[in-house]
Parts: sequence; structure tokens; C-alpha cells
Amino acid sequence: MTRDRPRPDWATIPNLITVVRMVLIGPVCWLLYDGGPDPLSVILLLVWASTDWVDGLLARVLDQTSRTGAIIDPIADRLGLGAIVLTLALTGLLPWAALIVIFVVDLATTVLASRAALGGRIGVSALGKIRTFVLMAAVFLLATAAAWFPAALPAVQAFLWLGVLLHVITGVGYVRGALAAGAPPSPR
Repeated sequence: MTRDRPRPDWATIPNLITVVRMVLIGPVCWLLYDGGPDPLSVILLLVWASTDWVDGLLARVLDQTSRTGAIIDPIADRLGLGAIVLTLALTGLLPWAALIVIFVVDLATTVLASRAALGGRIGVSALGKIRTFVLMAAVFLLATAAAWFPAALPAVQAFLWLGVLLHVITGVGYVRGALAAGAPPSPR
């Protein structure tokens, strides 16, 4: 006789895909750095980036949203994006100033908003999703342009700066939301 036991919160297909995204960070960065972007590294980067969309879609379609997924998905995004932009900066494709801004915003957001996010008091905003898409697209386009269309690099770098601006705006929004969520109620 088998008993129906509820599935643990972490045991979902979307969470498995998020873990795969984390595992892919190393090979993607190595291939991007070792000899610069080439077709194989660009394809693997596309696979890495698409897993962010795929895990979210499957979570909704399969009704497998989870608290674990809500925590590890943005961690996978930040770790991967941070490692990949560092790699592209090391190859000379990404301006160091953009990397520094992304890092400072991520650090400030982690320090000032992670407790509220982990406690479920703030969630991913629509602008945060747009920001992530723009930054991931810009990173992918930087590698693609370097591999196949070097003349497009200045336009792609301008698009990257749009993503950096959205990153700053979103980071400020998360910190403000976290501070408001943690603030004591005002006296009446």
C-alpha cells in the first residue's frame, strides 16, 4: 500500500533546471575566456540564458512553483550573470565600469534586501524581470557580436548600458521595498 506524500518544496523540474543553470556557469565562462567568444561558447551561453525562461515557464505550466525556486532562481541569475560579465570584462568585451556598477548594485541589494526577499516580504518585480532579460540579452549579444559581427559591438555595448541603468533602478526599488517592508508601522 502506497501513501500519497506531498512532494518536497525543492523537488521540482523547474528547480532541477535552475541547478543545471548554476552548473553551466563554469563551462560557459571557461569557453568564453579561453580564446574569446566563439560559436560553441555562444551556443552554450544561449542554453544557459534560456534555462531562466524555461524554468519559469515550466513552474507555471506544471504548477510547480515553490519557495525554494523563488530563492534559488534569482541566486542562479546573479551568480551566472556576475561570472559571465566578469569573464567578458576579462576578455575586453564588457567595460569594467559596467561590471563595477552591476557588482555594487548586487552587493547593496544583497546586504540591504536579501532578508526581506528570503522572508517573502518582497518579490521579483516586473521591472526586475525586464532588467534581467535586457542584461542577459546584452551579454549574449556581446558574445555573439564578438564571435560573428564585430562591427555591431558599439551598438550592443549601448544596449548593455541600458541594462545597467535598469539594474540600478531595479536595485534601488528592491532596497526601498525591503526597507519599507521591514519598517515598523507608523503610529496613528
